[in-house]
Amino acid sequence: MTDDTLEERFTFRLSRMNVFIALGTLTIVLIFLTSILIAFTPLREYIPGYTSVGLTKRLYRLQIKTDSIERDLANKDAFIRNLRDVINGKDLTEDKPLPRDTMKHYENVKIRHSAEDSMLRLDVENQNKYNLYKMENIETASRRKASMGGILFFTPLKGVITNGFDPVKKHYGVDIVSKQNEAVKAVLDGTVLFSNWTLETGYVIAVQHLQNIVSIYKHNSAILKKAGDYVRAGEPIAIVGETGELLTGPHLHFELWNDGNALNPKDYITF
Repeated sequence: MTDDTLEERFTFRLSRMNVFIALGTLTIVLIFLTSILIAFTPLREYIPGYTSVGLTKRLYRLQIKTDSIERDLANKDAFIRNLRDVINGKDLTEDKPLPRDTMKHYENVKIRHSAEDSMLRLDVENQNKYNLYKMENIETASRRKASMGGILFFTPLKGVITNGFDPVKKHYGVDIVSKQNEAVKAVLDGTVLFSNWTLETGYVIAVQHLQNIVSIYKHNSAILKKAGDYVRAGEPIAIVGETGELLTGPHLHFELWNDGNALNPKDYITF
C-alpha cells in the first residue's frame, strides 16, 4: 500500500506450494549459474580435484627443456675439461676405462655339449617355435630399452595396477584401476591409428607415435577421438570404463609396442 494515500498497489498470496516452487526455482538457478562459473572460467583451478590441462602441457615442455639443458651442460663440461688438458699438454682420456682383455685365459677351453644340455635346448626352442610373439633376447631388449630411455611418456591414467605385464599368459599390457569416468590421456604426440568398438575389448583406441611406438587403450566407456586425428601428449582421448567381454570390472588396459614388440609399460611410465 502507498504510505500517503493508503492505496493498494498489488497483492500476493502465500501458500506452502508457492513458497516451495519459489525456493526450488531459486536453488536450480543458483546451481546452474555456479556450474557455468566453474566449467567455463579459470576459477575451477582453485577447486580441489580440478587440474589445468594447459598447466600440465607447460610442465611437460619444461621437463623436456630441463633434460636437454642438462645434457648440454654435461657436453660443455666435457669439452672444457678436454680443452684444458690439451692446453696443459696432457693426453685425452676417456671417462670410462677400457675393459681389460681377458680372452687369452680361455684360448684352450673347449666347449662340449652334454646330452642333458642338448635336450634342454631342444625343449626350450620347441616352446617358442610356433609363437608369433617370441621373447626378445637380453641384448636386444637392453638396446631397445636404452634407445627409449630418453623419451618422456605422459601418464595415461593415475591409478592402481591390478594385473601386470605377462607375455607368457599373452597379457601384453597392464590393467589400471582408477576413479569412475576419469579421462584417459595420450602418452605422446601422435596420430590416432584405430578408434572403434570390438567385441572382446569394447571401445579401443590406438595411437601411432614417432620411432615406431604404438600405444593402445582398451575397455573404454567412450572414445573422444577418431582415426586420423592428431593428438598431443596429455590430451584426453577416451573415458575409462568396462566395455567388452574380456574384463573383470572398470579399468584401463594399456599396451605399449615398439617395432612390433610388446614392452612393459612400467619400465617407462610411472602410474
